[in-house]
Amino acid sequence: MATATGVEDEPRRLHADSGLPDRLFRGTLRGGGAAVLAIMLLVGGFLTYRAWQALEVAEFSFLTTEAWEPGSGNFGVAAVLVGTVLIASVAIVIAVPLATGTALYISEYAPARFRRTLISLVDLMAAVPSVVYGLWGMFFLEGQAIGVARWLSTYVGWFPPFTVDGADPHDPLNSATVYTSSTFIAGIVVAMMVAPVICSIMREVFSQAPVGEREGALALGATRWGMIRSVVLPFGKGGMIGGTMLGLGRALGETIAVFLVISPVFVIQPHVLQAGTSSVSSLIALRYGEAGAFEMSALMAAGLALFLMTLVVNFVASSIVARSRSGAASDA
Repeated sequence: MATATGVEDEPRRLHADSGLPDRLFRGTLRGGGAAVLAIMLLVGGFLTYRAWQALEVAEFSFLTTEAWEPGSGNFGVAAVLVGTVLIASVAIVIAVPLATGTALYISEYAPARFRRTLISLVDLMAAVPSVVYGLWGMFFLEGQAIGVARWLSTYVGWFPPFTVDGADPHDPLNSATVYTSSTFIAGIVVAMMVAPVICSIMREVFSQAPVGEREGALALGATRWGMIRSVVLPFGKGGMIGGTMLGLGRALGETIAVFLVISPVFVIQPHVLQAGTSSVSSLIALRYGEAGAFEMSALMAAGLALFLMTLVVNFVASSIVARSRSGAASDA
């Protein structure tokens, strides 16, 4: 638009001064994010540097070799990676339904006067040291779970993961040791550890479901469970997936509890009910104290593999939550 003098008006640029407190807050957040990324890169760089000697010797066979004999040059993480994934998978299969039911009860059904107590109890379970869960699994759970493992292998043994080599379900005198120190028992122990974390995340997401949509569903004649199925669960889907993936990330790296329960074997053991399994973290805990220079480098390489696997799990969880409705609501 031209003025009387023939000079076109330029749009006025608006500039809002956010003030010193806002600039400090924004700078603190950016600094915190940069520090997290820097620490993560430093950890990855340190593990790569320490593992390089072993990786140069093993090369790509490091990912395909089952044995762990660094002294003879025959070592790899195939068996321990499979064991880690199986233990974490059993834990998630048990923990997710338990956590989901608990979170729904606390957020939707529990009386208001008991809700705070239940939340505190769940948070307290998350604070219990892992060695306590490991001792519980070793001295109590193992004896109690043998009957369940025997029943599963007897009636569901046609499913390959539930097959137990050397077990005769029709022989009452058959030794129960084939069911001890198994992936199944270790998975139950880890499930008890990750369930409170998953439950806390789900509960927070369920509690943020829009009140208007809740009341609208009830006003249209939906039952309490119908409202949960049509409003709460769809809204919290992203948070449920994110909490599950976060629990999976912790289950993959659990050390002491698994170390106390399992009987380490360095072969791929796909039968979850059968004695003998291993994990990356328990391998490091088992061999760290007596490792020489080269074996220490091999252990660092195993730690690097676990580090990269948990990073992938956490990045997948972040992307899923960011694209979900509940993730968008929580980011606002």
